[in-house]
Amino acid sequence: MEEGANQGMSIKDALKEVLKTALIHDGLAKGLREGVKALDKRQALLCVLAKNCSETNYSRLVEALCNEHQIKLLKVEDKEELGEWVGLCKIDKEGKPRKVVKCSCVVVKDIGVDSEAWTVVQEYIKSKGANV
Repeated sequence: MEEGANQGMSIKDALKEVLKTALIHDGLAKGLREGVKALDKRQALLCVLAKNCSETNYSRLVEALCNEHQIKLLKVEDKEELGEWVGLCKIDKEGKPRKVVKCSCVVVKDIGVDSEAWTVVQEYIKSKGANV
């Protein structure tokens, strides 16, 4: 992923911060069941999908719902990394994540506070089109 246009924050760092803030404000739907419910009810501000999702029908369903309801879709490389970003892991004494649960889909329903990271993510989506 690339650097933000005028900010010094990369899109990956910005996305991590947005997901962390949304998690704190209870604004995330993690996994297929919660994600599809949020997408279908049009509660989503952003959908994040892992490119290495093992089930192709799963990816197609999420992409179709995002297209149907005009919801922005971002794709990340690794589902294990996405699981770590949304808090599906244990943190050990050294601060390193352990027992990370893989997560192929996350839907952001509430960003909590409007931050620089959210602006970077929105600018990235605008520059790459509706779906990335």
